[in-house]
Formats: sequence, C-alpha cells, structure tokens
Amino acid sequence: MEQKKIEQEIKEIHEKLDFITQQLQETCKHNQEMQELKNDLALVGKDMFDAAVEGLEDVAPYFDTSDLLHLGKKLLRNTRNLNRMLTQLESAEDLFHDLKPLGKQMFDELLETLNELDRKGYFEFFGEAFKIIDTIVTTFDVEDVRLLRENIASILLTIKDMTQPEMLNSMNNALDFFKKMDVVIKDEVSFFTIMKKLRDPEVKKGIAFSLEFIKNMAQQGNGHSKQA
Repeated sequence: MEQKKIEQEIKEIHEKLDFITQQLQETCKHNQEMQELKNDLALVGKDMFDAAVEGLEDVAPYFDTSDLLHLGKKLLRNTRNLNRMLTQLESAEDLFHDLKPLGKQMFDELLETLNELDRKGYFEFFGEAFKIIDTIVTTFDVEDVRLLRENIASILLTIKDMTQPEMLNSMNNALDFFKKMDVVIKDEVSFFTIMKKLRDPEVKKGIAFSLEFIKNMAQQGNGHSKQA
C-alpha cells in the first residue's frame, strides 16, 4: 500500500516537473522572440535616428532649439485664437452644407434658363448678330468708324426727327402717293379742270407743301455751298 502511494507521488512529481519544464521552454522561447524583436526595433530605431539626424542637418542652419521654444510659446499664447479659428471653420463647414442644396437648386435653375433661351433661339440670334458685327468690322476701316463717331450726333438727330409723328405721317402719305403714281389719266384735262382742282383744299395743301419743301431744300443747298 505504501509502495503504491509512493509511486503515485513520484508520478505526480514527474508530471509537475514536465509542466514546469514545458513552461520554462515556452518562457525561453518567448524571451528569445522578445530579444529578437528588441534587436529588430533597435536596428529600425537606429536607422530612423540616423535618417532624422541626416534630415536635420539640412535644416540645421535654419532651425534652433530656441526657435522651437519660441514656437511653443506662440502657440500657447494664441490658443484662444486657434480655438476661434477652428470654430469659424466649423461654422463655415456648416454654412457650406446648408448652402449646398441651394447652390444645386440655383445651378438647376440656371440650366433650365439656358435651355429656355436656347429653345427660344437666343443663342442662334446672338450668333447671327455676331456675324453682323464681324461683317461690319471686315467691311469698314478705322477711318469709316472715325467719321461715324464724328457724325453720330447728326445721324441720331436725323433719326429723331424722322420718328416724329408728323414726319412719319408725311412719309406714309408720300409712300401712298408713290404707290399711286402709276395711275393713268385717260381723259384730256383742260385748263378749266386744273383750275377747278386747285380749289380743292387737299390740292392746295399739297402744292403749298411742295413749294415749301423745294424752298427749304434750296436754302439747305445754298447753306452747304457757302460752308464749302
């Protein structure tokens, strides 16, 4: 009985030793891996340090530790300003998000307006108008434009006078008269008939207008001749 108990205890001791041995092996393996990682990190750190030193050598003439200290102080002094600036940036971002749908709506309305103008023929009209301007530019020279500039006031005054109701009425009457110029008088007209026609108020007005028109034309012609 005692022998079995001793054997059982020895077996338990062996099992514990095996467990301890396994734990020691795993610990050694873990320590070895950590050592390898430490060595790798040391190499990487050394490379990074060497690269940093090499990079700082390029900026060494322009940088000093006092500059870094001065920058730190300035950042601390302007912390509130930086906070306000960040707040304004956040407000601007919120405003942008609020205006984004409005901008899309305005863009859609602009496209709709341009489409409507194109449908009505505005772009085609302006294209032809540009061709008119191109024709004017290629047809007239600088001297013609200068003469137009010098006489534009007289031209506009003439157009203004021509658009007066009395002048338009007279022009319409003249056009109606010229339309009827092809009237053929078949019967012989006697002197008595002419004298009878002269008693017509409309005929008198026409003769008076013709005489006044010829008189004014003659006066204008004499005036231009004297100026020349």
